[in-house]
Amino acid sequence: MSTDTQGAGRLGFEAGQVVQEFGWGDDVDEELRADIEEIIGSELEDEDFGDVTDGVILWWREDDGDLTDALVDVQTVLDDGGLIWIFTPKPGRDGEVGHSDIQEAATTAGLQTTSTFAIAEDWSATRLAYRGRGR
Repeated sequence: MSTDTQGAGRLGFEAGQVVQEFGWGDDVDEELRADIEEIIGSELEDEDFGDVTDGVILWWREDDGDLTDALVDVQTVLDDGGLIWIFTPKPGRDGEVGHSDIQEAATTAGLQTTSTFAIAEDWSATRLAYRGRGR
């Protein structure tokens, strides 16, 4: 089976990294998940994983709750400099989350949005980074 990991390759994950997944549901893009796992060489860790991680992916839909709280929570599992990606339904899809809502939640959680692009048929990816000095 030859898998095209081009989309997942844009996320910046590398072989050997530990990536934790939050917000999994029946609607997530399983091909994207498989591509990420192929890149890192292991399965994604679930929400109950109890160690520090190199990166986080957060599947988020409009009615999943408070995005700011979720972003604060995912930061607690990350190693310094770890990658945070939020995957949201594309505009026009059920559960879409406005970019301004993501920016506002990120800012409140001490993060900033750095890039957004289509990552899968129904999903957009937004990278979040730490702002300025400290967390």
